[in-house]
Amino acid sequence: MLEIDTPEELLRHVGDTIGPGKWVDIPQSRIDAFAEATDDRQWIHLDAERTHNELGHAPVAHGYLTLSMLAVMMYDLVRIENVGRMVNYGMNKVRFIAPVLAGDRVRAEVTIGRVAREDNFVRAIFDVSIFVERLEKPVMIAQSIILYFNQDGSGR
Repeated sequence: MLEIDTPEELLRHVGDTIGPGKWVDIPQSRIDAFAEATDDRQWIHLDAERTHNELGHAPVAHGYLTLSMLAVMMYDLVRIENVGRMVNYGMNKVRFIAPVLAGDRVRAEVTIGRVAREDNFVRAIFDVSIFVERLEKPVMIAQSIILYFNQDGSGR
């Protein structure tokens, strides 16, 4: 884990890789709750018998469920003590490479790709890889863009 005092200190860590982080469980109940919240009830996510019969494995977690877990996984890897607020600005280059199955555990590894001071915040771009226990290669990759504001509202 990277623990630093202010957002500006991220500038000293460009190129650093942090992680892997803690495992996060993806049980069928989490997939079901995500399906309910998003109205995405495709059988591949919810019908264990059909998924097993047609695909030979457990139901598949929604890709966007895996993506939504980034916030908690990144917080496990990068902590800034004196930050006023963090804004999830967006994502670049999201790719769902392999399925996350019901019962899998996922964890993240991040590389601090770019950091820049802007008018009143620090913009950081993290290259994120998400892994499951059963595979060596990542199941998802993305670039996460976070804006960090100091406690006084500035980026300095």
